[in-house]
Amino acid sequence: MDSFHSPKGHLQDEDVEKNISSQKKSSRGGWSAAIFIIFVEMAERFSFFGLAGNLITYLTNELHEPIPTAAKNVNTWIGVSSLLPILGAFIADSYLGRFNTILVSSIIYCMAMSLLTVTVSAIPLHLRKLMFFVALYLLSLGLSGHKPCVQTFAADQFSEDSAEERKAKSSFFNWWYLGIVVGGSSAVLVVIYIQDNVSWAAGFGILTGSMVVALILFLLGIKKYRRQGPLGSPFTKVAQVFVAALRKQHMEVTTGQDLDEYCQQQPHTTLVHTNQFRFLDKAMVIDHQDASSETTNPWRLCSLNQVEQVKLLLRLIPIWMCCLMFAVVQSFVQTFFTKQGSTMIRSIGSIQLPQASLQIFVGLTIVVAIPIYDCVFVPIARKFTGHSSGITILQRIGTGLLISIMSMVVAAVVEAKRVKIVRDHNLLDNPKAIVPMRVWWLIPQYMICGLSDAFAFVGMQELFYDQMPEAMRSLGAAFYLSVVGVGFFLSNGIITLVQAISSKGGEKWITNNINRSHLDYFYSVIAGLSALNFCLYVWTAKGFLYKRIEAKECNKEIELN
Repeated sequence: MDSFHSPKGHLQDEDVEKNISSQKKSSRGGWSAAIFIIFVEMAERFSFFGLAGNLITYLTNELHEPIPTAAKNVNTWIGVSSLLPILGAFIADSYLGRFNTILVSSIIYCMAMSLLTVTVSAIPLHLRKLMFFVALYLLSLGLSGHKPCVQTFAADQFSEDSAEERKAKSSFFNWWYLGIVVGGSSAVLVVIYIQDNVSWAAGFGILTGSMVVALILFLLGIKKYRRQGPLGSPFTKVAQVFVAALRKQHMEVTTGQDLDEYCQQQPHTTLVHTNQFRFLDKAMVIDHQDASSETTNPWRLCSLNQVEQVKLLLRLIPIWMCCLMFAVVQSFVQTFFTKQGSTMIRSIGSIQLPQASLQIFVGLTIVVAIPIYDCVFVPIARKFTGHSSGITILQRIGTGLLISIMSMVVAAVVEAKRVKIVRDHNLLDNPKAIVPMRVWWLIPQYMICGLSDAFAFVGMQELFYDQMPEAMRSLGAAFYLSVVGVGFFLSNGIITLVQAISSKGGEKWITNNINRSHLDYFYSVIAGLSALNFCLYVWTAKGFLYKRIEAKECNKEIELN
């Protein structure tokens, strides 16, 4: 088995860099376009988080849904919005290209936000719920093309051929996420207050305007972008490898002779051969039919590069699965954390804070943590580890998963204290009463969630960009987003399962009366599941092989044993 390596340490360039000044100039060129797109994403995230951050409040207070139902509806919508980008990425990579996909999806996004604004302000109450959900899922359709392409399009502004730009790209993911957090936190701080204290129509109107600004900004930067057209269906290339390997499943690969002969016809092979998933190597074997044919049948014979690309995808699947529990934990920030806050003292003098406003502490933590990580931690860690990014991507993700366990432990302790105060003041059957406990008790769990975000989410973004084949990078961004989507659906499943099991022993742990609920028990269960998941992640990460690139022609050092 190949050794456990950092992805940055195996990028070997055959061509010598021209000079340091040209690298820096190229790096600045990448940043000039990327920063422009970061501002586009900030405006879009302002719009999204202004909606998602207070959605459970609208569903319970305005549409009168029970808390468990509202929580599931929020999770379902975010889940769908995070899974549809797989379709958007496929369309971008196969047909439209990333630029055109962003443009079309942004227009749909603006239409959806406009419809939401009209729905909460002008639609009669008996039709409002239907129209609200129609507009909500139309927005999901706009997100499907926007989310997987914007980040990838921004990262594409940095060239792979320059060591300086590769280093800048690693830093880019930190600042990209920081921009997202600033946009989202601004919405939580400003828009949610307007929604709760002025009107929902005014709040949604501001979000619509923000999305229009994002579209205008994107169009204004059109001359700065490096654009790449569609590179063909990634699913077809993956299917070809499996079909070719199955066709030759009975053949034995004993030497690298056939591979050497075929590689001579493929001079631009860049991925280094690995010994994992060796059954796929049979797709590269040249049999008598291949040798006698004048043309290459891609469903019978695949290049080393194509086979290794499929191996990259297979290696990412276990990591993807281990990140799902992290998304489950993050789902509570916009659901149960918010409902806990609604029962507590939220006043500062004469100002009453909106119950969802505490989400700002997630953003503030990230705003502080990411610059410290990028400007202080990475340079120091680089001296000890030799990695250009300080620590490996998987180590960064693992740190985030570990911190997320702590957030659930703290949340369980704080909720246990809140319930004790509820009992002491005989408020168990009065869920609308304000518990004599300051909402500031919830700040630690929000901040710990923010810190775990700064490690895990940024790490996942970089992993699913860096380790994906170039032609599948939009799809890689979609896979990262699907962690959130599937995680939120998994959260729904866990809620349903916990309700079913706890009801057999008496009171349900999650009910419409949050004072009669046992969220402290529920959080403890999630902490336990997250701990088991973390152990599985560590075991999986130890066997992970980072992508290794060899920028030279195929030669006889690559063998099939």
